[in-house]
Amino acid sequence: MAEMKQDGMKLGQRLKHAFNAFRGKDQEKIQRQDLGPAYYTRPDRVRYHFGSEQTILASIFTRIAIDAARVPIRHVRLDEYDRYIADIDSGLNYCLTTEANIDQTAKAFIQDYVMSMLDEGVVAGVPVDTTVSPYDTGSFDIKTMRTAKVLEWMPEHVRVELYNDRTGKRESLILPKSSVAINENPLYAVMNEPISTLKRLIYKMSLMDTLDERNSSSKLDLIIQMPFDLRTETRRQEAEKRRQDIETQLMDNKYGIAYASSTEKVTQLNRAVENKLMEEIEYLTSMLYSQLGMTKEVFEGNADPQTFRHYMSRTIEPIVSAISDEFNRKFLTKTARSQKQRVMYFPNFFELATPDAIISLGSQAVQSEIATKNEIRQLIGLKPAEDERADQLMNPNINPQKAGAAEDMAAPEEVPMEEGVPEEEGMEPQDDTPVGDLPISAIL
Repeated sequence: MAEMKQDGMKLGQRLKHAFNAFRGKDQEKIQRQDLGPAYYTRPDRVRYHFGSEQTILASIFTRIAIDAARVPIRHVRLDEYDRYIADIDSGLNYCLTTEANIDQTAKAFIQDYVMSMLDEGVVAGVPVDTTVSPYDTGSFDIKTMRTAKVLEWMPEHVRVELYNDRTGKRESLILPKSSVAINENPLYAVMNEPISTLKRLIYKMSLMDTLDERNSSSKLDLIIQMPFDLRTETRRQEAEKRRQDIETQLMDNKYGIAYASSTEKVTQLNRAVENKLMEEIEYLTSMLYSQLGMTKEVFEGNADPQTFRHYMSRTIEPIVSAISDEFNRKFLTKTARSQKQRVMYFPNFFELATPDAIISLGSQAVQSEIATKNEIRQLIGLKPAEDERADQLMNPNINPQKAGAAEDMAAPEEVPMEEGVPEEEGMEPQDDTPVGDLPISAIL
């Protein structure tokens, strides 16, 4: 009975605290509140500056941003040898690993950050909510962060525009440079300079779009040759009336058919214009891929491991390294850095390698005494092992005791003989007295 009564109490508590999104009173309360401005699209989303040519360029920017966001960036603590030993439970690490703000996860924030950097050439990471005011001290912990656009540059301050999630609007703020992470695109000369390869590609693509629009318009580009001379005003008016008559026939007819006199000659001009725009666009696209350190295979997702590692080391790693260095410089004080705190990124060098290949490479490096076990563990993002042998350059397949015994056998040390010391331990010194002269007790 007691158990049934207890189960009934638990069921009653569950029913009492149960919640349904459609039947709760909170929904009625929310409907009556002023929730601020509303949008049909996300107001904090990145909008590219270029126009109709974004079909190719937006794909390149998005690919780079996604790959950069896949590289983990964490607030960590190092040991005396500047090796990663543990994550620090801080607001900054929470923003970098879990949630940057109410709208973005950590990866979405980094992707937004990189996309803005590639598009605008420079981007700012603004701590929105902090434990103390950045104006008072540099020792503050970050609770939320957002990506901002730099509008104006001043000696020690910048004017930025960022999304305010409390008002739902983009607002302009003046903030000190010491508390704002400011990153310039490492590939600025290739992507953001006025005469860069990317800008030239954008210009050529806009020209091609203009020609395509002109060629695909509803214009017929016809020349009608009249059977009479058009020098007088009367003849020109007659020719204009005839042109309007043909235009009306083409528009009103279901199949766009018009008739002409046997003495009139019609010439069509809407043929394809031959130019080298497409060849120049293909050349500039190939050059842009080369300067960005990526190939068409990387962009399409079927690159081999060596090509992908080349792209990661030349394109992605400089971007992620610049972000972590700036966060380390602006969001950690000198005291924190002296206490072995760092903002580090952890690239996965074995991302495309099979498990067998990873084990083989690590085993060969350890057996050849090129790296220790803990150094190999660092490369794949693992904590150092506590075993002291994991920090020693040694081949684990060789027993150190047997190796030492073999060395002793190969080169034995000669111990000098002292006077009065027997040659062999446990043996009495030999006497030259004949056995026959010894007493029987001594022989026995």
